[in-house]
Amino acid sequence: MNLVRESHSFTPEQGVPPAVAPFSHATRWGSLLFVTGQMPTDPATGALVPGGLLAQAEQVRSNLLACLRPFGASLDDALMVRVYLTDFTEFEAFNAVYRTWFTGALPSRTCVGTTALAVGADVEIDLIVGLPESLPDSEVGLPDSQVGLPDSQSAVSQGGESA
Repeated sequence: MNLVRESHSFTPEQGVPPAVAPFSHATRWGSLLFVTGQMPTDPATGALVPGGLLAQAEQVRSNLLACLRPFGASLDDALMVRVYLTDFTEFEAFNAVYRTWFTGALPSRTCVGTTALAVGADVEIDLIVGLPESLPDSEVGLPDSQVGLPDSQSAVSQGGESA
């Protein structure tokens, strides 16, 4: 079996904030989807949402769902969640909100305490997701390498080798 790595970037019109660094929002490898850490930024403005950790966590949730939507996936498809928090005094409050994001069994999770995050955020979350049964590529959209990137910047590769 020859797997193809597909990296996908999304737009604010798709509900995903613009990238604050050089990365793809999601990379698909077979039936796995790796979603870049989402920040609590408003897709329309790129600005950090006000209101503290819980408001920021809800924005991160919304941004993650926007990254999953083109793949027909939801947070219930998450296999592994990695959470970064800048203030562990709000750990239990975050956990209370986090539990409501899932309708079934909770995925594996790591929660990391850190002194700072990009854009001054209080929380960042990335995911590894098991995708539902195969979707036609037309439902996901074209990977980055097929949307006008020069060949030297192609994000799709064969057999795990960078193109």
